[in-house]
Amino acid sequence: MPEEAFHALPYLREILIFLVVAVLVVPLFGRLKVSPILGFLLAGLVIGPFGFRIISDAEEVGRFAELGVVFLLFKVGLELSLDRLIQMRRFVFGMGSLQVLLTGLAVSGVALLWGNGTAASIVIGFALALSSTAIVVRLLVEGNAIATTHGRASFSVLLFQDLAVVPILLLVSLLGGAGEGSLWGSIAMALGRAALAVAVIALIGRYVLRSLFRFVAGARRPEVFMAMTLLTVLVTAVGTAYAGLSMALGAFLAGLMLAGTEFRHQIESDIAPFEGLLLGLFFISVGMGINLFVIVPQLPLIAPSVLGLMIIKAVFIICIARAFGLSFANATRSGILLSQAGEFAFVIFAAAIIAPTAILPTETAQFMTVVAAISMMLSPALPFLAERAGRVIEARGAARAQDDSDFSGLNGHVIIAGFGRVGQTVAKVLEVEGIPYVGVDTDTQLVGQCRAAGESAFFGDGTRADILDRLGIGQAGAVLITMNDTHAAGRTLSEIRRNWPDVPVFVRARDGAHREELQLLGATHIVPETLEASLQLSGRVLEAMGTPSEAVNVIIEQFRENEYADLADIIESAPPSADEPPAPRN
Repeated sequence: MPEEAFHALPYLREILIFLVVAVLVVPLFGRLKVSPILGFLLAGLVIGPFGFRIISDAEEVGRFAELGVVFLLFKVGLELSLDRLIQMRRFVFGMGSLQVLLTGLAVSGVALLWGNGTAASIVIGFALALSSTAIVVRLLVEGNAIATTHGRASFSVLLFQDLAVVPILLLVSLLGGAGEGSLWGSIAMALGRAALAVAVIALIGRYVLRSLFRFVAGARRPEVFMAMTLLTVLVTAVGTAYAGLSMALGAFLAGLMLAGTEFRHQIESDIAPFEGLLLGLFFISVGMGINLFVIVPQLPLIAPSVLGLMIIKAVFIICIARAFGLSFANATRSGILLSQAGEFAFVIFAAAIIAPTAILPTETAQFMTVVAAISMMLSPALPFLAERAGRVIEARGAARAQDDSDFSGLNGHVIIAGFGRVGQTVAKVLEVEGIPYVGVDTDTQLVGQCRAAGESAFFGDGTRADILDRLGIGQAGAVLITMNDTHAAGRTLSEIRRNWPDVPVFVRARDGAHREELQLLGATHIVPETLEASLQLSGRVLEAMGTPSEAVNVIIEQFRENEYADLADIIESAPPSADEPPAPRN
């Protein structure tokens, strides 16, 4: 292609390179079961000005790539609601403000000990106190954790961090030598513009935006509806940018206003390609900002700096989260997820260099930029570490709680081995009837959630005789085995029959073959889950075909009294459907 074509259409060359990277990176890292974020970061490092210089102007690409964060925050706003955000205000303004203040002061103190000046240390501390909204939210969405306790807490902190960017930039102006009068005037003007922008977006979203979308949707033209969506995102983003706030915050507010409308799902579908591609471009731009020539000679300092930063942030966030009522496991998850630096650190460092009186030397700013970028490159590994650490903490807590529990006073209770959905449903029925129960499961997160809800659940392996003995099986009225693992269910039943042959044992069977195995092992009563579902569906069909409900109940109960024998023969002899492979037979 002639060189003139690239000049005629700005960014054409960069767009072509980016699309090639996207087409290669996403499928490749998907096969490796690794987050594509890491792939985009590495690709940016390779093609950037400090790699093979395939793209030399990283700054221009970075400005365009900021739209990825804008669309991501718009999507997050769509998934929330104003009511939920109001409920989160304690975490946003309480936990978020303490995190920025305390972490910023702690990192500033470390920077001061390293020989930086007071002003430079303050800028470094508060710039690195911010985390990456784009990366963390993306990781939470990919891990289906945005609605979890630690996901909501993490997002609340990120939201306040976006709000804190403006005061931090004003602080840079103050430290850079801005006049006293002009400083306070600038602060008042900036806060006024920010409040006005948020109020205007809220009013337009509440009284105008829904009507506009109804008008556009009435045209029944998909391209016009998409244009309206893009216009909403960009106008709100530009509006908050003019007010001195981040563009991402404006897009988030717009998404929040549309979250409760009937257009939410169509809008999410329309922006998905833009959000994914532009966010990938953002991560590429982050990778392009890493200067290998700076990293290599200073690697002995950079590595401990990155590690120290992430440890300091994680420790402070864990302590603050605990103070706001999060469990130690969830506080640890949030602390690890938010331990990296954020994209706004680059903006703050750039402002500190060009201030009226430069606060940071260029070498120091470049060093801190590399530290921030490397910490962001490590982010794809953080969800795994966070979840692993959380599970270990929950397992130890559950074990301690179990050690402290005394089951000697229980008599005639029900032991539920496998406390998943079926086990919890049975537990609710027992609780209504006033029958004591004890649930046991090896899923630490599940046990932690159930205990937090006040249920009698404990961590342990139900296949082990010593665990069952601690749960008071000798005095139990019955044992219910509802494990998903058929082999574990069989081992549990065998262990019970070997040590406590007289205890009634009720077992959930996966299929006919599993039912026969459980009968041989000595189960008191077996409920095949597929057959029970078939009975329920059969009853609904009979009612729909005109059979009186009383007759339907009699028919269903007849099958139950016969232990499903006739229906089992019918189902076992029926050929499998086209969508269902034949069940393996022993």
